[in-house]
Amino acid sequence: MKKSVGLWQLVGFSTTSFLGTMLHFLYEWLDESVWIAPFSGVNESTWEHMKLLFWPMLIFAVVQSFFFRERDDFWCVKTRGILLGLLLIPLLFYTYNGVIGKSPDWLNIAIFFVSAAVAYIYEARLFNSEKVICKSSKLALAVICVIALLFIVFTFVTPEIDIFKDPLTDTYGI
Repeated sequence: MKKSVGLWQLVGFSTTSFLGTMLHFLYEWLDESVWIAPFSGVNESTWEHMKLLFWPMLIFAVVQSFFFRERDDFWCVKTRGILLGLLLIPLLFYTYNGVIGKSPDWLNIAIFFVSAAVAYIYEARLFNSEKVICKSSKLALAVICVIALLFIVFTFVTPEIDIFKDPLTDTYGI
């Protein structure tokens, strides 16, 4: 299994990168259809960019879980990876934005890919480690479900705080 973990994570990164990129444009491509809004970027806010990472990582994790059935800690590892990727996006964005002041598009795009890469590398290390502490896979799944619910709810009922604010239009949500 350890030999194939790296390949799985590379496929996961590639899948997340491709699907995340597609999700960035899908809402617009589908004429702003309400049904796709919870899963794709509806504006250019940091929160919406976090969605672009979350859904592809979750979809890949569900597929991967069928092949990692013998791992009792699978969902603990995936939850930690997803959380790391989600935390890196605002951390990197607001850090460089505070230093540079202006956010060039190429750097925003790079943040998405760097966050995905770091998350999958971190997961690979955990999968290859013998010392993963996993008290409850059910709790890990519950955390993922809460995050998914927040992405859905906040698409339609968007808090008016900066992470949800579209820097191009100064609006929130849809």
